Amino acid sequence: MFCAVAGTVFSTYATGDYFSLQLLKYVATNLFFLNFLHPDLPGVFEGNSLHAVNGALWTLKIEVAFYLFVPIAVGGFRRYGRISVMVILYLLSAIYAMNMVSMAVKTGQGYYLELQRQLPGQLVYFIAGAAGYYNLQYLTKNAKWLVPMAVIAFVFQSWLPWVIVQPMALAILVVWFACVLPSFGKFDKYGDFSYGIYIVHFPILQIMISHGYFKDSPWIGLLLTGILVMMGAYLLWHFIEKPFLRKSSHYVAENHS
Repeated sequence: MFCAVAGTVFSTYATGDYFSLQLLKYVATNLFFLNFLHPDLPGVFEGNSLHAVNGALWTLKIEVAFYLFVPIAVGGFRRYGRISVMVILYLLSAIYAMNMVSMAVKTGQGYYLELQRQLPGQLVYFIAGAAGYYNLQYLTKNAKWLVPMAVIAFVFQSWLPWVIVQPMALAILVVWFACVLPSFGKFDKYGDFSYGIYIVHFPILQIMISHGYFKDSPWIGLLLTGILVMMGAYLLWHFIEKPFLRKSSHYVAENHS
């Protein structure tokens, strides 16, 4: 909603033309987590190579679906066995994704690639991450060979069935980095800015690109963008995210310690 209102500042349209059916479509589709159906605002970022206001929002519907999927998955794990259910779900998701990619190549229709990026195509990443969580001790113990193998997989991805291999390789690296490597400091006492960075970085980048900062001086553009993104993430955390947390949240406890 903030982007929809702020779009009047950056739009090439007159204010009367900006408040149109196209604006209502943007608001409606995004309220239902369907950003990919209408990611643009009238006259906003039309000179950029990408016109989307916030392309990162395409993941929100998948994130919500994963939250809803957790109790279903855990119920399946308890009834039929964790490993067998995870393997079946992983393979079914990978097969779906490969079929969508194949259809896109055969027909030349990008619509199939869009479907591949939806559920159940993205389920492989969720399952791979869950596998890393459930097998954290194994990953920690064998990181000395699992991590190099994951890196090698990325190097030689063009020779591998990448749709199947990538989620596993990515999960190994992410879980290892987040849960196995030693902490570099208690930054969480200042707040959790990770989600704020994710939410605000795209529109800020679009603004900087539209004003030519990266074209004229890429390093200054990068520095200014980094500062603005961190400022946005800070404000989001302290004025939106944190106030909605329960008092039992470990972030709240950390800030009061």
